[in-house]
Amino acid sequence: MEIGQLLSSRTRYMSASEIRELLRWATVDVISFGGGMPDPSTFPVEDIAKIVSYVLEAYPHKALQYGPTEGIYELRQEIAKFSETRGIKAQAENIIITVGSQEALELLGRVFINPGDVVITENPTYLAALQAWRVYEPRLVGIPMDENGMAVEILEERVKQLKAEGARIKFIYTIPTAQNPTGLTMSQDRRKYLLEVAERYDLLVVEDDPYSYFLFEPIQVSPIKALDKTDRVIYLSTASKIFAPGLRLGWVIASEEVVRWFNLAKQSLNLNTSNLVQYIFLEGLRRNVVLKNLPNVRDLYKRKRDAMLAALETYMPHGVSWTRPSGGMFIWVTAPPQIDTKELLKVAVTQYKVAFVPGHGFFVDQSVRNAMRLNFTYPTFEQINEGIRRLALALRGA
Repeated sequence: MEIGQLLSSRTRYMSASEIRELLRWATVDVISFGGGMPDPSTFPVEDIAKIVSYVLEAYPHKALQYGPTEGIYELRQEIAKFSETRGIKAQAENIIITVGSQEALELLGRVFINPGDVVITENPTYLAALQAWRVYEPRLVGIPMDENGMAVEILEERVKQLKAEGARIKFIYTIPTAQNPTGLTMSQDRRKYLLEVAERYDLLVVEDDPYSYFLFEPIQVSPIKALDKTDRVIYLSTASKIFAPGLRLGWVIASEEVVRWFNLAKQSLNLNTSNLVQYIFLEGLRRNVVLKNLPNVRDLYKRKRDAMLAALETYMPHGVSWTRPSGGMFIWVTAPPQIDTKELLKVAVTQYKVAFVPGHGFFVDQSVRNAMRLNFTYPTFEQINEGIRRLALALRGA
């Protein structure tokens, strides 16, 4: 049987994740700066072991049973308290628990995007968000960035143009703090301006916030959701970077109406996020494991960032530039314009045994070919230095 003849038209927009492919190299002799994986030493393994034992003793039937689609009520209450420490006011009814924040991106596509609808993003932006939404055939509009994040003045001009064209703008997607892939942080003034634009043109804002827990510089910024007076910000976050990514647990904070639609969409997707996982994270929050662990993780990642910046300064040839991330997990490197980093990757992996994520996939039109994203949290300090040395050799030979 020829399966290809039976596939839906939607599959035209599905492609293998380069990042997922790169994760395979983390287990062989290649030094990988590819996937956005946390340092395993930051996982609170002993605490999690005690929590799992307690959960299975204290309420095994609840933990091993099906649960409500929106998530366990006690966990949603605890996340509301946790979010309040970040200036976000929410009730349990404003929260839905997801299978990582990646599921939240899929739910956004299911609930909001029709073919031809406009989704506005930073350019570059999170590759897997673009992957999740492309199957719904939106018109993706990218807004350039500078050292202060998304250029909000350009955003407003583009919104005006799009509105004049009669375009249906569904939402503005931003990772304002320690952005993926650049590591840049949007200034507080721009956050306020972005929200003003959204209010002026009656737009939704999707704020993706996995990395603000790891700010390395004394930058005074608040989540855009904390500034939101009109309930138009849909806020996403995750336990992956602050607890353990293997649990696959994230959450959305939004208006009750948005949560209801997400709930409906999730019912046909996977019924509910694992109850066992939810109870584990609930106890992690109740026992203060998450907040207690954050300073150590932040310190380690800052030292790893500094080690990679120092190695880049030491080894990189003339004409290569990079961002100085204010936090998070990534450094964005730009090679001379004649270098195609997708082609460079093949040489880097086979000859120099070092991997990275080529930059083209982070752009809405995939037009930039000479950039790459480097992860500094997963490799060891020794691998950071040696891997950058190898990458510099690959660039010199390109």
